[in-house]
Amino acid sequence: MAKRQFTIDTGNERIPVEGHAHRNVAVKYLMRRRRSLLGTKDPQRLDVLYSSLPTNIKIIGKQLTHEYKVSWERVGSSDFQGSRFVFTMNQLQNAGQDLPSQLT
Repeated sequence: MAKRQFTIDTGNERIPVEGHAHRNVAVKYLMRRRRSLLGTKDPQRLDVLYSSLPTNIKIIGKQLTHEYKVSWERVGSSDFQGSRFVFTMNQLQNAGQDLPSQLT
């Protein structure tokens, strides 16, 4: 399967990326944000980065848009108990609808 063009919309910024599927693109982006938190040693900068994490993320393809609600935890309480900065993604109901051809 060839890589396709996607746009990640976090509400604050739009980032063009390449990937195979909407969900995989979202996971890759969120894992990159998580790694930046794990590598930060300064507690004040960590609080700023944690507060700026996206809670809703849209992955915009050429024809479809998928929207996910992201829940972040500072310390995992479910599957990865003890892990820091765990996130879960839930696809929202309106996902999969066509997007108007305007991207700005």
